[in-house]
Amino acid sequence: MCLILLAWKAHAGYPLILAANRDEFFSRPTRIAEPWADAPGIIAGRDLEKGGTWLAVSARGRIAAVTNYREGTHPKSGTRSRGLLVSDFVTSDLEPVAFLSRLDEQVESYPGFNLLVAAEGVLLHYGKPGHRVTPVTPGVHGLSNHLLDTPWPKVERGKAALRKLLAATDEPLIDGLFEALSDRQVPPDAALPDTGVGIERERILSTAFIATPDYGTRASTVVLVDNSGEITFVERNFGPGGKALDTRRFQITPQVSTLPLA
Repeated sequence: MCLILLAWKAHAGYPLILAANRDEFFSRPTRIAEPWADAPGIIAGRDLEKGGTWLAVSARGRIAAVTNYREGTHPKSGTRSRGLLVSDFVTSDLEPVAFLSRLDEQVESYPGFNLLVAAEGVLLHYGKPGHRVTPVTPGVHGLSNHLLDTPWPKVERGKAALRKLLAATDEPLIDGLFEALSDRQVPPDAALPDTGVGIERERILSTAFIATPDYGTRASTVVLVDNSGEITFVERNFGPGGKALDTRRFQITPQVSTLPLA
């Protein structure tokens, strides 16, 4: 993932609202969102190169998502796939704090990342660098390839769009979230971060939705958790240049009522 927008305990009907874009090279082999045959109850896409995923939900009421922490020209500080953090959490029986405490002992095995995990009434963030478990406070948050709520332009624009949606009573929520994820406005150079990848790359990566021939937004995903714990998962998939491919929708009733998250 390269952009996650979320509202935590900020909507009367949905304690958790999450909207995210996965940006990746189109040459990287991937399966789009579907039930996992080898892990019953899991709905997620899958990275066929290293086996993990970027966003997953489970029928046991567990949700996880990851973004890379952009390390610029610095060599990656670990070799284990960050996508395995997501699959490991949704298939684990550990409570969120215990899972992240165990991760803390192995964190140097991974390149920089941000991980969000939700289950058992809590939503937590853990990042490298930082190595700190942080409860996410109620409200609207955004996460890209730096720290939680780092005010990069696409994070701030996405959060503003999400706040506007939460305040509206007549705008379809899912459609509005996908609209926020489709934003292609390029900020002025003066507003761009300097993450060590050069100004041309910063421009390409600065938009919520990225559309180039070889790299871009491959999936936009919306996850809603309602007050009964029911999970709605909707994903739109894209090809090179932002070409729309298909939309998938899943409705998940948790087998174990660890949600709602209110």
